[in-house]
Amino acid sequence: MTSTTFTQPKAAFFLAGTVLLLFTAIQFGSKKHLAPKQSESAVVSKDDSSKLYVPDDLEATLWAEAPLFYNPTNMDIDARGRVWITEAVNYRDFNTKPAERLSHKQKGDRVMILEDKDGDGKAESSKVFVEDTLLTSPLGIAVIGNKTIVSCAPNLIIYTDKDGDDKPDSREVFLTGFGGFDHDHSLHSLIVGPDGKYYFNTGNAGPHKVTDKSGWTLRSGSLYFGGTPYNKSNQGNQKSDDGKVWVGGLALRINPDGTGLKVLGHNFRNSYEVCLDSYGNMWQNDNDDQVITCRVSFLQEGGNAGYFSADGNRFWQADRRPGQDIFTTHWHQEDPGVMPAGDNTGAGSPTGTVFYEGDALGENYRGTLLSCEAGRNVIFAYQPVVKGAGFTLDRKNLISSFPQANERYEWYETDNDFRKWFRPSDAAVGPDGALYVADWYDPVVGGHAMKDKKGYGRIYRITPKGKKLTVPKIDFSTTAGLIEALKNPAINVRALGFEGLKKKGETVIGDVKKLLTAENPFHQARAIWLMSQLGEKGQKEVETLLASSNAAHRLTAFRALKSVGDAEKHLMQMAKDPDAAVRREVGIALRDLNVKKSLPVIKELINRYDGEDPWMLEAIGTAALGKEKEVYAYVHEKFPSTPEKWENSKANLIWRLHPTEAINDLKMRASSEKISPSQRRKALTAIGFINDKKAVDAMVSLSKSTLPDVSTQASWWLNFRKTNDWADLANWEEAVVAMSPAYKKMLEIKKTVADKNQDLSTRIELAKKMAADPDGGNILVDMQVQGQLQDTIAKSVSEIIFKHPDQNVRVIASQFFPRNGKVLKTDFIARMSAVPSNGEKVFFNTCAACHKHGEKGAEIGPDLTQIHKKFDKAGLLDAIINPSAAMGFGYESYTIVTKAGETYFGFLMSDGANVVLKDASGQQHAVKADQIKSREKMPLSMMPEPTALNLNEQDLADLTGYLLNFK
Repeated sequence: MTSTTFTQPKAAFFLAGTVLLLFTAIQFGSKKHLAPKQSESAVVSKDDSSKLYVPDDLEATLWAEAPLFYNPTNMDIDARGRVWITEAVNYRDFNTKPAERLSHKQKGDRVMILEDKDGDGKAESSKVFVEDTLLTSPLGIAVIGNKTIVSCAPNLIIYTDKDGDDKPDSREVFLTGFGGFDHDHSLHSLIVGPDGKYYFNTGNAGPHKVTDKSGWTLRSGSLYFGGTPYNKSNQGNQKSDDGKVWVGGLALRINPDGTGLKVLGHNFRNSYEVCLDSYGNMWQNDNDDQVITCRVSFLQEGGNAGYFSADGNRFWQADRRPGQDIFTTHWHQEDPGVMPAGDNTGAGSPTGTVFYEGDALGENYRGTLLSCEAGRNVIFAYQPVVKGAGFTLDRKNLISSFPQANERYEWYETDNDFRKWFRPSDAAVGPDGALYVADWYDPVVGGHAMKDKKGYGRIYRITPKGKKLTVPKIDFSTTAGLIEALKNPAINVRALGFEGLKKKGETVIGDVKKLLTAENPFHQARAIWLMSQLGEKGQKEVETLLASSNAAHRLTAFRALKSVGDAEKHLMQMAKDPDAAVRREVGIALRDLNVKKSLPVIKELINRYDGEDPWMLEAIGTAALGKEKEVYAYVHEKFPSTPEKWENSKANLIWRLHPTEAINDLKMRASSEKISPSQRRKALTAIGFINDKKAVDAMVSLSKSTLPDVSTQASWWLNFRKTNDWADLANWEEAVVAMSPAYKKMLEIKKTVADKNQDLSTRIELAKKMAADPDGGNILVDMQVQGQLQDTIAKSVSEIIFKHPDQNVRVIASQFFPRNGKVLKTDFIARMSAVPSNGEKVFFNTCAACHKHGEKGAEIGPDLTQIHKKFDKAGLLDAIINPSAAMGFGYESYTIVTKAGETYFGFLMSDGANVVLKDASGQQHAVKADQIKSREKMPLSMMPEPTALNLNEQDLADLTGYLLNFK
């Protein structure tokens, strides 16, 4: 961490924008409704694509556009109403030639300040705050007084403007060591929470090795790497200084002085932004690597979001159990220790989030949770409703570039429709209460390609129809002014009020306490957080609120006292609270306490558990971490029924705890005909998560059950676990396959083909025989992979090898053998008339061996049922014709050569002591890591190019028409 003097360049003329996320009202018991109708509201700039559709009580105006700024990734708004933007002109420039698009590469990316000086509702001024070589595709910005905090992996950077001239006087690398340089899945934006601490997140492009200013080190990773040329290695199962294994994407908190770094949630794929409401609830969205499983979630503190396996060494595909749908397995929703996934938003590319707590838009919008969906040209809005210890999320389409942002678009045939270029990257709330939306603006979305060569961008402002909103003048030198700042709807503006009032100490308790009766409940919550930090008298005031009749006050008071280290003495009192959300927070607070202190409180939580609430169950599991044996003993005592008669409370608690002591009972339950198949399945799952030899023995016994569902699932668990958690718990017998005479014959031919002393024409003829033979094709591919096949021979057999009867051979050949097909032009095919009925035949004759569509097909590659929601015609054709240009994360292919000379090729499913690949036929191959000679990530997709599949232009036009018109 360094602090340096920094000279600011004076050039200024561009600004970058971000995208908006709206979240709907959460009033702890009351539900409000957004206006259902949409109206057209727009100011036209270069074309009609500037129109946005919003509810009929709001209006959208184009507040700023290029050339005031370029390529906006994130934004914040200061107390003067100025919009600060991080630009990403250098975003993934390794994918483009420098001459093809705007570039400031030599000087680094920029932070821009935009301002509407004359108050007419449009920005006419922009200036460069900083242009820095440390900035390559920054993804986050927070403006907190004279500090501007920019998120740009590997660094979290603080620029300080000491003299107020809008130029930084110093630059400090506040934190460093985050993975994902120039990568979408990297360090994202920071905000100040209601407790005055900094909250931010990072994606799964690790590894992340970050040390805070107190010396505490975070170590986090997974088996995912790639996506850029810089992300070359990563690994899971790393322990941080708290002794815990954190994996994937992370939500983090740190004190403003750089100490106290803490993980608040983990195992995301790429949550673009975490936001908090004033009660301290955390919200986020997350992307997927399919086309149907994006989500918006309430993030429970410490929550495992379930993207990778718990140790980070397996992708979700490796863990998919028989009968699981994609959403369930993608987020490990049937695994103990994983939080509920939230709302399945389907296909898309979610980006920024924000929680709107202001009054300026009207009562219906207060408390609105907004999630930007750049992939679908829309901003989702939610009105979270409390349900037990969690929430239900009812999604509305609030803002879109299309008249009705529904579940199915009809624009994929209109390749020149610029409305689909609306790519909201972030949303922010201004001090005037208006919403601001940043638009990246591009025909494609995602980290693989950019079509807009000009770096264009836009910012929209959303206000009540017919009402002019103005930025209030806040006097930060007076208590009254600071109170108004604390009440401000702009997140980091109210942080200044919090900080100023905190400095005044106990003298302002009376003024702050008045906010407890404010009409806006979020103002009440902010007062509670602040009073907990106003000395001993302030804490006493907060302690009295633990007995309030208002559940939201009790929840916030407990969280606030926990934040200042004063919650332990209240644990038993709050464990008896009638509100499940309060009890949930007690469970979370117990995680790091020893058995003696925590067990009595855990027992109280169990006594009040309703047997159903998944959020409460996870909180109890969190409290029981490292104390499972003792907690299980109480559960066993409290619910003395036999395994066949367990009530839901006991069944769910033992599934979540899954201690070794429960194996025999779980085995009895799993094999019982008296309970439902779903309950037997749950008992089997619990055994599958116990890492003990007794669990292996129990599963072996269950694999011989006379109940087909039990024997099938138990056999699956044994086959699955022998490559990971149970690998060293049993002597697994290796399968021995007898070598057939035909295979021996091909091996003899191989010797001649590889012998450079033999006649070349003879070797070519023999190689052609191998290329057409079921066994010979596999051997020939192995030779090519290991560099044992002469180039002349490889070219001679390419046409034959691409027609091999084994699909896996054809797919591997597409990686290593030259292709002799013709060039296919996307624009020409896009203009051809499609016959969807013929396209259906093409799909099931060619694509269904790897891809599922509807109810038919295999699940080797991505499910294509919802592909029409992800791509338009041009984008889908490009993905088919050039499959290697935009490989989905998690679908990169690898070649492994063992020390024994065996070659394996496929998707990487699991890493660690055992490496598991899934080949193109769907078969999984487990290889011990210490037996691997070489492992190479392949530059090409496993999906063959159309020419290798003998598809012509009309076939591709028909196939595209079928996929895009799926109902």
